[in-house]
Amino acid sequence: MPKIPGIPHLAAIRALEKAGFRVVRQGKKHVVMSDGRRFLTIPRANPINAYTMGGIARDAGLTVEEFRQLL
Repeated sequence: MPKIPGIPHLAAIRALEKAGFRVVRQGKKHVVMSDGRRFLTIPRANPINAYTMGGIARDAGLTVEEFRQLL
């Protein structure tokens, strides 16, 4: 079981902005964010599935603990 709970997409976007990511593009179903090196696709779901959120945090180069602190 992942240690990151399912969270709303806006909370995930705010947490990733604190980590240095910026919104590059927004669509009806997804938001694309980048830090200049990596691109992340955040689904517009409330809540984002916990497993999906764990994968997004890993792709962002964050540990579970680091991501939880950003929330």
